[in-house]
Amino acid sequence: MLQLNVSKLTSAGPSSLLELRPGEQGILDRLDLPAEVSRRLMELGFLPGSPVVAARSAPGGDPCVFRVDGAEIAVRRETAARLMLR
Repeated sequence: MLQLNVSKLTSAGPSSLLELRPGEQGILDRLDLPAEVSRRLMELGFLPGSPVVAARSAPGGDPCVFRVDGAEIAVRRETAARLMLR
C-alpha cells in the first residue's frame, strides 16, 4: 500500500502585518500597494527586509500601531493587510 504524506514546507506564521499579535515581530517582504502609498510608507521606514513589531491597535481595531525603525506608526487595517511578511 502506498501512503502519501503531505506537509507544509513554509511556516504557518503570519503572512501580513495585520496578522501579527501585539509584541510579535515580522520581517517585511513587500508592499502590495499603489506606488504613491508604498513610497510614503517606505519614507516612514517600512522597507523590505526591515523588522516590524506590532504594538497595539485602537479600541475598534483600526488603526493598528507598529514599531519600525525606532518609531511607532499607525496604519489602517486595510493597509496593514497588504504589507506582506517573509
